[in-house]
Amino acid sequence: MAKSRKCDAKGCTIEVKGVNKYYNKGLQSEVHVLKDVNVCFDKGSFVSIMGPSGSGKTTLLDIIGCLLKPTSGTVYLDGIDTSKLSDNQLATIRGKTIGFIFQQYNLVNSFTALENVELAMRINGKPKNEARKRATKLLDLVGLSHRVNNRPTQMSGGEQQRVAIARALSNEPKVILGDEPTGNLDTKTGGKILDLLKRLNKEEGYTIINVTHDPEVGKIADKVIHIRDGMITGKR
Repeated sequence: MAKSRKCDAKGCTIEVKGVNKYYNKGLQSEVHVLKDVNVCFDKGSFVSIMGPSGSGKTTLLDIIGCLLKPTSGTVYLDGIDTSKLSDNQLATIRGKTIGFIFQQYNLVNSFTALENVELAMRINGKPKNEARKRATKLLDLVGLSHRVNNRPTQMSGGEQQRVAIARALSNEPKVILGDEPTGNLDTKTGGKILDLLKRLNKEEGYTIINVTHDPEVGKIADKVIHIRDGMITGKR
């Protein structure tokens, strides 16, 4: 495991320092997606990363979530420089430290809600009885105790996203990353999902980082980071 360090900012759980991301670097078609990005995320905060399509916000989220490595720069997660970790070490961090919520839900249609939430825990080696007990508890937490035996095709979009949120919480992560989690939902249903995320942040203490292009979604965050053309253009 890479050597630990303390973040420069007090209470910082994720620190992004001087991060650049290129695609096709050195070629004529080179694209500079992130440009010297520096930002800190405090433990227990709710942060929205906002920007138009193509601004680099999802790439930044993927780098924070250890799905991509930066071309240069460093990303510290609880003091660990993730840019120096092996693929296996990154997979371990993704499985045990970070929960992901995607716009498309990414549920297994042949599995029940309970089985979808259990899956991530079983992959990480949790015994079946323990996984089932925690999955049941999490589905109750997100208000779906009555849907444990339903498959995704038998649920609304909002219910499917609640299953996805329960799955994201299954391995007791420190950080929840959302990539436009309300993008496929109508305004009312999306509002309920945002209320749930806010509750998980305030009452359960999860650090939540949410990517969005919607100003209304961004308003619920404690902190907003604006990104455009791969550069941080403002914070509040």
